[in-house]
Amino acid sequence: MGAALVGAGAVAMAQQTSSAAQDKVVRLNQIQVIGSHNSYHAGFAPSERKWLEVHAPKALHGLDYHHAPLGDQLSGGVRQIELDIFADPDGGRYSHLYLDDAVKKAGLAPDPSFDPNHEMGMPGFKVFHMQGFDQRSNCLRFVVCLTEVREWSKAHPEHLPIFILVETKEGDVKEIPDAPKAIQFTPALLDAMDKEILSVFPKDEIVTPDDVRGKYATLVEAVRAGNWPTLADARGKVVFLMDQRNEEDRYTQGHPSLRGRILFTNAVPGAPDAAFTEQNEGSPAEINSLVKQGYLVRTRSDEGTEEARTNDTRRRDEVLASGAQIVSTDYPMSEPSQWTTFVVGLPGGLVARCNPVTKPAGCVDGLLGQVPVK
Repeated sequence: MGAALVGAGAVAMAQQTSSAAQDKVVRLNQIQVIGSHNSYHAGFAPSERKWLEVHAPKALHGLDYHHAPLGDQLSGGVRQIELDIFADPDGGRYSHLYLDDAVKKAGLAPDPSFDPNHEMGMPGFKVFHMQGFDQRSNCLRFVVCLTEVREWSKAHPEHLPIFILVETKEGDVKEIPDAPKAIQFTPALLDAMDKEILSVFPKDEIVTPDDVRGKYATLVEAVRAGNWPTLADARGKVVFLMDQRNEEDRYTQGHPSLRGRILFTNAVPGAPDAAFTEQNEGSPAEINSLVKQGYLVRTRSDEGTEEARTNDTRRRDEVLASGAQIVSTDYPMSEPSQWTTFVVGLPGGLVARCNPVTKPAGCVDGLLGQVPVK
């Protein structure tokens, strides 16, 4: 970001007296928010859990978390959600939960259906964690998940931008060898993904790569020049991000520098499409180096329930002190667990705060918005 822009921002910030005035100066990459990992995850039913405790305790160990419905998470202050999507163009590919067969064979009581409304038979992308094994989701269809977010968004029109991280799932599941192999994503399926998003969110409610690129030839030039939109332009909108780096080449095929695309890729820094990148295990120094160059960075504060089991807050505290704009967790502050005191949130229950590394001079945390007191 150029010195002139920083100087102008500092003057404006010194003069601002309201949230509206601050929003005209603070940009999308100059805040920090909390996200939830696998935001749809509903956990395991009782007999599934009993079977896993005996036959797959390591898998259960790493998956021992669950989340509230998406709207409740947003009301609780989460501003990044993650949706894992499986291609299912004909419908029905993932209608059977093979873990149910294992539960039945073990003589355990049947669990409630994971798909009581028979949504899995419908064509379109599905949202869950692992086919045949971990499929209980608060919203099984991608369009339903997105609709829940949009309904919350329309009910809270001045909200800070919501980041929607999309992970494309492929391959098989070792725990359930009989489960269907997930379909590999192709450029055509990625086109279908964009189309499904646009069936719920009109483009004027999305911050797109085209919006950020503006007059610049590439996205990387734009973000290095500080061309992220201000909060004044981004409030009430969503931002779609790609989790899988291996989709970068396929998603940019025919769309150089993400022209016409909806999602920002998890890009290799320096590439033409580089605006967003993940540093889930990156050090604070690595993260800060990237955010100072203008990149939007997502990192994780905990993984696989390990930190939660010992209340190890070291990673949490160091990434919250870094410039990572999105800090993702299995344990957001609004969802206290019954078995751990480990939670991740911003001081004072803030929905967002001025970024520790990229904030303009004079940025006031409280003007960004707080979680409503219930």
